[in-house]
Amino acid sequence: MDETAVVAGETEVATGADWNPVERVILERRSVRKYKDRQVPENVVRRILEAGRFAPSAGNAQPWKFIVIRDRAMLDEMERDVVRLCKVFKFFLDWRTSPLGRSATWLMAQTFIRIKRNQLHPIPFGAITLIAEGKLRAFHGAPTLILLLEDRRGVSRPQVDIGCCGENIVLAAQSMGLGTCWVGFVELLKYGLKWRKRLGIEFPYRICEGICLGYPVGNPQGMIEREVMDVDWYEDGAMRKVRQGGDDVTV
Repeated sequence: MDETAVVAGETEVATGADWNPVERVILERRSVRKYKDRQVPENVVRRILEAGRFAPSAGNAQPWKFIVIRDRAMLDEMERDVVRLCKVFKFFLDWRTSPLGRSATWLMAQTFIRIKRNQLHPIPFGAITLIAEGKLRAFHGAPTLILLLEDRRGVSRPQVDIGCCGENIVLAAQSMGLGTCWVGFVELLKYGLKWRKRLGIEFPYRICEGICLGYPVGNPQGMIEREVMDVDWYEDGAMRKVRQGGDDVTV
C-alpha cells in the first residue's frame, strides 16, 4: 500500500499509513532519568540548540536565551542547592512530617497551594519530597544541562514560546539517539543572588526551565499508552465527538 502520495507539491497521507520519521520521533520520545557518564560532543549540543533557535514564537520575538552547563562540579553544586531548597519547602509545607506541627503546616501549605497551585500540585510536591529525602536526583546524573532563560519583555506569553523551543530541543535530541528530561526544579535557583550572579543572569532574563541531556542507560525509548481523549470536532455546520488515541480514530 502506498503510504503517501505527492499531489501538486503537497504530501497526502494515506489512511493506515505507517508513522513517518518525524511522527515516530515524537511518539517514541520518553523522559530519561538515568544517563551514561559519556559526555555529548559539543557539535551535537550546538546542533540541538539550533533546532531550539528555530522554534516558533509570537511576533518572532524569540524570548529565550540558552546556558549550557557541562562542568560536573558546577552541576553537583547546583544539585545540592536544589536539594537544600526542597528540604526547606518540605519542612514548612509537608504537614505529614514537619516538626512545626500538623495543623500549622497544613494551614501554611493550603495558603501556598492557592498562591502556587501549579508548582504545588501533588505531582511536583511529591517530587520535592523525594529530592529532599535523597530518593530522586534533580538532574538525574546527566552530563549536560541546558538552561532556558525567559525574556520577560517577550510578546504575549513568552513561556509558551519557551515550551515550543524546548520541545524542538528534546525532539532533535531524540532523533540523534540521545535522552532528555525537562527539569522545572532549576527554577528554584532563581531565588537568591548566588546563581543569578554566578551565571550572569540579569534583567530581563530569568531561569524558566532546564533540560537534561545525555546518552540514556539501556533503551528507554518507545511508544507507550497515553490517555484516550475526546475531541469536539466542528465541520459542515455540525459538531461531533471524536475519540482520539492510538493508531485509530473512532467516531
